[in-house]
Amino acid sequence: MSPDQGGTGRRMEAAAATGDWETAAAVLLDAVLDHDGRRGGPGDGVGAVLDRMPQEARVRFADRIVTAYHASGTRDSARPSLLTLLNAVAPGLDDRMAAARRDRLAELSARPTVWESETVVALAEAELAATGRLPPMTVALIRRMGLEPYRTGALPALAKRLTEPVLNPGEQWSDLAMEALAGLDAGWTALVAHAATANSARPNAAWDTTARELLAGLAESEVRATVTGWLARAGRPRSAPWPPHVPVTGGDLVCDAFNANALRGLAWTLSLLPPHPEVSRALGALLETSLRKVPGLGPRNPKVANACVLALARIDDACALAEIARLSARVTYRSTLKLLDAALEAKAAALGMPREEVEELAVPVHGLTGVGRARLTFGDSTAEVRVDGGRAVVGWRNAAGRAVKSVPAAVRRDFAEELKELKAAAKDIDKMLAAQSERLDRQFLARRVWPYAVWRERYLDHPLTGTLARRLLWTVGGVTCGWADGALRTLDDTEPPAPAHDAPVTLWHPVGVPPQEVLAWREALERRGVTQPFKQAHREVYLLTDAERTTGTYSNRFAGHVLRQHQFHSLAAVRGWTDRLRLCVDDSVPPPVRELPHWGLRAEFWVAGDDSGGHAELSDSGAYLYLRTDQVRFYPVDAPSNRAHCGTGRYETADRTGGRRVDPLPLESVPTPVLSEVLRDVDLFVGVTSVGNDPTWQDGGPAGRYTGYWNSYGFGELNQTAQTRRDLLTRLLPRLAIGDRCETHGRFLHVRGTRHTYRIHLGSGNILIAPHDRYLCVVPKAAGSGDTGYLPFEGDRTLSVILSKAMLLAADDTITDPTILSQL
Repeated sequence: MSPDQGGTGRRMEAAAATGDWETAAAVLLDAVLDHDGRRGGPGDGVGAVLDRMPQEARVRFADRIVTAYHASGTRDSARPSLLTLLNAVAPGLDDRMAAARRDRLAELSARPTVWESETVVALAEAELAATGRLPPMTVALIRRMGLEPYRTGALPALAKRLTEPVLNPGEQWSDLAMEALAGLDAGWTALVAHAATANSARPNAAWDTTARELLAGLAESEVRATVTGWLARAGRPRSAPWPPHVPVTGGDLVCDAFNANALRGLAWTLSLLPPHPEVSRALGALLETSLRKVPGLGPRNPKVANACVLALARIDDACALAEIARLSARVTYRSTLKLLDAALEAKAAALGMPREEVEELAVPVHGLTGVGRARLTFGDSTAEVRVDGGRAVVGWRNAAGRAVKSVPAAVRRDFAEELKELKAAAKDIDKMLAAQSERLDRQFLARRVWPYAVWRERYLDHPLTGTLARRLLWTVGGVTCGWADGALRTLDDTEPPAPAHDAPVTLWHPVGVPPQEVLAWREALERRGVTQPFKQAHREVYLLTDAERTTGTYSNRFAGHVLRQHQFHSLAAVRGWTDRLRLCVDDSVPPPVRELPHWGLRAEFWVAGDDSGGHAELSDSGAYLYLRTDQVRFYPVDAPSNRAHCGTGRYETADRTGGRRVDPLPLESVPTPVLSEVLRDVDLFVGVTSVGNDPTWQDGGPAGRYTGYWNSYGFGELNQTAQTRRDLLTRLLPRLAIGDRCETHGRFLHVRGTRHTYRIHLGSGNILIAPHDRYLCVVPKAAGSGDTGYLPFEGDRTLSVILSKAMLLAADDTITDPTILSQL
């Protein structure tokens, strides 16, 4: 109650005690008008007086409220309170303010939520009393508000009474579902209504029992096809956008909380059906959609994602297990990843084998019959599926056996469902290849050793992972070899002696290999035209430097950089690091860490929020936009964590259990493969997320604060990755059509165009125009995304950008982009 409400109630009580109801009404009306609509309701004392007000006095009071509402001098901000007051004064009287009440409800219902619980309840109850129903969008508002944890009293109770519509309108998937439900029997509506009660982390036995009873009256195939179709629409922008004047963090991508419960329940419901690939596929897609980042908000709805993990874990089926394994290699959101890991560990325990074995056995073939190939017959036509690099390509042959560019008409007509499944399988192959490539890239520090026979079955000859394994180098029985011309071959193109079935196989790494042998393998792969799924032969090796021997326990090799925090946060998660966003608050956080349990080590990368720009360089949620980098350190994996204030980066041991302090390990004691891979990760973080990579920051970024850093990074000395890039380009240029116009020299790729000669920095991709080193801004999109020709590995976007820019500038007389032309 507002501070004055007690006084208002006392004055009303005094007037009522003498029977002066006109004065009592005037006191309350003046209080509402004077407080400009800031009150939440009449107040306790006021309500007691109103309860005793005679009917004729109520009628007169209602007249005065209506007059005040329409008076020109009444402030707009007071009118909602007048409507609330009228509902309290005149229940059962003539509904003279119905239009105004409905307008107010419509205005409130256009928002995701509002503070005025009492106002919403009063207006809604009045509308229910008058008509017996509420507009669907008003129901949606009340349901969303009722799920907010701080709401108490009448509003949550009102929300529970509202059972129609079965879902909240305004989202594409819910609109589609309600449109479908209108043509289905009541059992369907009951099933969806039950799904909407999924407001806990996992279903209990009673919830499952009810769901099974409801499913028993429906056709399983129809439920599967219909519900997965609805889930495919989840995550799209709202069909009823929020008004432009309403600030909503995340905008039209924000998930309706009531509908999110329904999605969670539908995911659990699908897990009760007989296993089917379509269900596993739909749950995996919904999980990824639910974790998609929304600007200013973060993951769209982790609760739905976690429900999908639980649903997949409840399905006893190879397809569901494969989906869990795929997602565990792709998901970076911590709570969901923990659930995925737990699901895999539980499956491994049930099967009595290590988790790594389960992950390998779970890789599906998706219909492939040979390594990267399949042929499927559709009547007189044939589909040929071929894995090309990291994606599946489907080609067609007609009845005459002739290759055709599009799907034959007869296939579209007679095999619609089979064609749909083929297209879905091709997409599944693409997703699984990406996940398996990332998993293999993490094997360098996993110390994994396979018996030869097992390795051939799970990798080299596996229809899907074989397409990756045959583009990598392996050490088989102590001999390094790769796949070429249908067999394993050594560096001199000869087949090694047949290994024993239990001969050890490991993933080859260039650490410890003589440089001339590494170079020979690079040239051999380039000669064979092999594009590796990630850098292996061309992988950068980071050895201890004299400066690091001097510092002893830490590396400053990547200190002093400015990184985009949110991009760094996402990339760190992909590479297996644990990181917390740094907010501009009085709090401490641990550094980004990568735990290496197979080595008993933990790597730390010390960073701090960059507050040089003050609050102007914070996100809407208060997170620093930029980080400054410092040391890389190593500790025993069980050492107490270090922590630092979000904005200072001054880390210190924070053992809250016993005050134990553990010094960092000498860098010379860190195994070379671990040191190299950790420093490679950090180099990747800097190379990808540094503000020095942004071609539009030639003015130094916000307020010019980063001019010095941008110039030193954008055109300075090359890091290890850029040096590898230079060496590769030197070998590749003679094969390119623009090779006679390009040459590498020092830190730059020199490109001779018709208008000018250009220098492209091999680290940042930034461009200077000779001879006066005038800066040329070409954003990557403007540089084109066409075919850059053969590259010996995937994943180096900067290399692709540099080649695209070189091709553009070598033909600078054909440039038509006005933004670029104005700079030439």
